[in-house]
Amino acid sequence: MYRLNDFLRKYLSLEQAQIVSDEVFCIHNNAKQTFITNRLGESLECYTFTLVKQGWLKIISNGREMTLHAGDLYTYAPGFSVTIISASNDYHSLCLLADEQATFNMPIVRDVIRAAYFPVVQLHEPRLHLSDKAFTQLENRMNLIIEYLKSDHLFLHESLRTLYKLFLLDLMNIMERTLTNSNISERTENIFISFIRLLPKHFTKHHDVAYYADQLCITSTHLSRVVRQITGRTVMDYINQMLLMEAAWLLQSTDLSIAAISERLNFSDQSSFGRFFVRMKGMTPKKFRMKY
Repeated sequence: MYRLNDFLRKYLSLEQAQIVSDEVFCIHNNAKQTFITNRLGESLECYTFTLVKQGWLKIISNGREMTLHAGDLYTYAPGFSVTIISASNDYHSLCLLADEQATFNMPIVRDVIRAAYFPVVQLHEPRLHLSDKAFTQLENRMNLIIEYLKSDHLFLHESLRTLYKLFLLDLMNIMERTLTNSNISERTENIFISFIRLLPKHFTKHHDVAYYADQLCITSTHLSRVVRQITGRTVMDYINQMLLMEAAWLLQSTDLSIAAISERLNFSDQSSFGRFFVRMKGMTPKKFRMKY
């Protein structure tokens, strides 16, 4: 999948020397730039927070169509699917991206996962409309990250991690104050967070719910209940979406044969991989590769 560094080089056309951090990045986005999302083939390995400043953006998020308006915050976590349908000519947003693998190595990983999934748990959609005060607070945090990315600060990486932590704490404070307290127990939340951390490490080899349940020392039924309770999705939804993201990335960015990709993703044979891809994307791997 495309890590943050890959995305900055390939889709934002930044030279390696211009990328001062491959962990955290923030950018102003317009109507034209936002359609880059569709070219990624659902394979961006980043947590993303989009703050809509002006105009509107129509998307399909996890199969559900929604329109984002000024004042909305949209959160994206790897494993979700998102497609941009249309945008107003005056659309303008701030977008904060954090590399997933780097995030999992940070002490703030729990805060990231909670912030990314909290609106889904409470509102059953990854969108939250903010008050003017809350919007300004998050906007200021994002703009400060942009300033640091342009600076020659001697402790840049540590500063960016701190600013990202502050952004997440502000966001969680806003969410806790805005949304109804969740009935989800800490134990349930911990199981879900542990599953989300396991999945990127093992999804290419293990496509079965039982494997992840065993790693967490619970039953498959219990894990399935936890994931559905928190997100409304199944464990297999997450596994399949991760497989699709990785397959799309391999088809786009490598010269590996379809048979080799099938083997790499631990499908029994090329035919089963082909059927999976058609079911998930509506086209064969070969057609997808030619299209992108």
